[in-house]
Amino acid sequence: MADGHTHLYHGNNDIELSPQGVKQLEQAAAQLQNVELAGIYASDLSRAAQGAEIICRGRSIEPRIIPEFREIHFGVWEGLSFQEIMEQYPDDLQARFKDLPNFRIPGGESLMDLKARALPALKGLIEEHHEQAFLLVAHAGINRVILSEALGLNLQNLFRLDQNYGCLNIIDYFPDLAVVRLINGGVNGSK
Repeated sequence: MADGHTHLYHGNNDIELSPQGVKQLEQAAAQLQNVELAGIYASDLSRAAQGAEIICRGRSIEPRIIPEFREIHFGVWEGLSFQEIMEQYPDDLQARFKDLPNFRIPGGESLMDLKARALPALKGLIEEHHEQAFLLVAHAGINRVILSEALGLNLQNLFRLDQNYGCLNIIDYFPDLAVVRLINGGVNGSK
């Protein structure tokens, strides 16, 4: 993440990884060095693409960029802190908390919009890599939507899932079942 910007809602703002973010992804790459990966994917935002490049180092694989895994678009909230959103858009913030899945941030997206664009792309990767491990370098919002779907959680409960920068989630997909093996693990999460 960009230094001094971790408290801001970046969403589609295209910021690069900070030195700390690079370090976190290097640690994740080290944790994954003995895992055979059939594919490494990332959103088209620089911070995710850079993360995928770091994970690919020392492997005979190149990351593939998939725009559908871009973070939620925060619209008029992009680049603002939570405090600034509370002060400038208090009614919208209350409306979002009342209907988290469906509230569309002015000029941005709802979680249902995010789900509608990301989950079909994920399904395609699951089908492409049947019984193979692949890695997706994405964002907290995308990760939470994917985890919510795998766990059968309503998106209204999305923020019950913590997602640290540089964390690792592991999900095994079977024909009729997803099994979540790890949430928020690794560098900043639990081991």
